[in-house]
Amino acid sequence: MIRIDGLTKRFGDRTAVDGLTFTVESGRVTGFLGPNGAGKSTTMRMILGLDRPDAGSVTVNGHDYVGMARPMHEVGALLDARALHPRRTARDHLLCIARSNGIPGGRVDEVLELVGLESVARKRAGDFSLGMSQRLGIAVALLGDPKVLLFDEPVNGLDPEGIKWIRELMRGLAGENRTVLVSSHLMSEMAQTADHLVIIGRGRLIADIGISEFVRQGSNVLVRADDPDRLVPLLAEAGGSVRQGTDGSFIVIGLEARQVGKAALAAGIVLTELTPQRSLEQAYMDLTRDSVEFQASAA
Repeated sequence: MIRIDGLTKRFGDRTAVDGLTFTVESGRVTGFLGPNGAGKSTTMRMILGLDRPDAGSVTVNGHDYVGMARPMHEVGALLDARALHPRRTARDHLLCIARSNGIPGGRVDEVLELVGLESVARKRAGDFSLGMSQRLGIAVALLGDPKVLLFDEPVNGLDPEGIKWIRELMRGLAGENRTVLVSSHLMSEMAQTADHLVIIGRGRLIADIGISEFVRQGSNVLVRADDPDRLVPLLAEAGGSVRQGTDGSFIVIGLEARQVGKAALAAGIVLTELTPQRSLEQAYMDLTRDSVEFQASAA
């Protein structure tokens, strides 16, 4: 378990993390989401003691990471896949880390096989592609067989087979009752991987919610009707918001299909289409719209 309580970090006059409080439970994959500059990487660095918080606290299984006697046996992390000595082979890279952390050398070959790099174990890590470097970084995270794992954008550079592999790996680790926190910008991956979501924006907590509940909140309904000009105000009165779709359709947000149908029936309006739609990506974008720090104008 990771417990974060009132965590705050400032860089000069900029507050990167602002009074952040949440808990990452064991036995599930927790997706850590937020726009660029939201404070995700800074939060992960504070969990690992790489940045010191200005206020608040963070503990891993009840302990401060910095005070752990055997940290790699407690926590495994992938923050930067390129953080390695480019002239060392993959095996030597892992062997150096293992020896400096009291991990048996035999574990090196185990994790190389686990991440699919045994055939290139004696190749220089500096010659690896980004996807291969990601696999090597994951091998480092798994080296101490830890109970807590942190992954920062782990699918960067991976091909479809690699993405499927890391997805199954993370779910398998959570199935062993480990604590898994994964930062990602890929909503499609979070929909297939995460059990729970922690969403932050401008360093503050926006949502701490189960994935299924979050998807339900992001639901909308595609509607086509014979008399949309009369139906749209009725749906707004019922608490829905409406935006124009394509080919005469419109999208209703905030109401279920059943509620739209009842409103149309009561008004005697014929519906020609009533299709529920659920989009994790749209729910995320709606929730974080006011927290996006870098916005490009449309071309």
